[in-house]
Amino acid sequence: MGEERFDADVYAGRLERAAGLAREAGLDAVFVAPGPDLQYLTGSRASTFERLTVLVVPAEGPLALVVPRMELAAIRTSAVGELPIEVREWVDGDDPYALALAGLGAGIRTAVSETMPALHLVPLAAAAGSAPELATPVLRRLRMVKDAAEIAALRRAGDAIDRVHARVGEWLRPGRTEREVAADIARAIVEEGHTAADFVIVGSGPNGADPHHEVSDRVVQTGETVVVDIGGPVEPGYFSDSTRTYVIGAAPASVADAYDVLERAQQAAFDAVRPGASAESVDAAARSVLAEAGLADRFIHRTGHGIGLSVHEEPYIVAGETIALEPGMAFSIEPGIYFPGEWGARIEDIVVVTEHGGERLNTRPHGLVEL
Repeated sequence: MGEERFDADVYAGRLERAAGLAREAGLDAVFVAPGPDLQYLTGSRASTFERLTVLVVPAEGPLALVVPRMELAAIRTSAVGELPIEVREWVDGDDPYALALAGLGAGIRTAVSETMPALHLVPLAAAAGSAPELATPVLRRLRMVKDAAEIAALRRAGDAIDRVHARVGEWLRPGRTEREVAADIARAIVEEGHTAADFVIVGSGPNGADPHHEVSDRVVQTGETVVVDIGGPVEPGYFSDSTRTYVIGAAPASVADAYDVLERAQQAAFDAVRPGASAESVDAAARSVLAEAGLADRFIHRTGHGIGLSVHEEPYIVAGETIALEPGMAFSIEPGIYFPGEWGARIEDIVVVTEHGGERLNTRPHGLVEL
């Protein structure tokens, strides 16, 4: 499966908006290092580190890409080759920082993407004579609101991971280790259309009470819950991320009762999604349901995170995030309850804000899945 990308005019439009946002922010230029921001703006998946590769987006004037000559062939296979970007190639012994700053003048105000390593940030700042700012406030305004093509990619990713969850019963059974189950799930993630399995969490019994548990050699046992949180990218690089909680056999009454509250909390958060609502109001909706049932202290993380070319990106669905939701924003809704040393549960869907509310991109049942 080869790398895919959008048409060049999509990237050209994004670059034009990036320059406009730089002007609005009073910046003279934004420097974009390899990573999701560069991929978003150009389609390039360059991953160089030791030698400087950076896209220069000036508020006024031509775009430029500073790139080592030895990386040039790979760069030209991306959308960069079809875009109005001046390629400034360099070889060992040249000064790539001078190339990046060429034509920008003195006393400039600049910003860098968050993936710029200190290895390059420090000499770039020295060459510019001032420390760059973080470009996240500018770039997040581009990436937070997805266009129709991006939403279609996220929908394909959601469908693909749903197909994997539908097959979990093939592998999750007593006597197998979490690691064995996870290996089968990872293969299925690729079989169902992802380019890779980016993460596989299989948390059985007490391991389910650790939200970031991955896998272990613990043997799955009858009568316990198992949290399965999985995802990966589909072309052109947009991620899936979905969690369901399974139970081996019948759930104890206490588990079933607490899980019913969790299911209502997840639904309440989804019902709170609408244009103009704050991100934190969605978090509050889930949290209030759990609090009413005396489970507030069992919910120990935010309700969700944005998703796109990164698994975790803005907006974050958390207390204190006052940003207003807009149509096209995509994020997870994933409240969980955790009982250390005993068990845990989480329900996670990716949701896109629509003109009138929200659309779930994951449609598997939310109830405890009995196996």
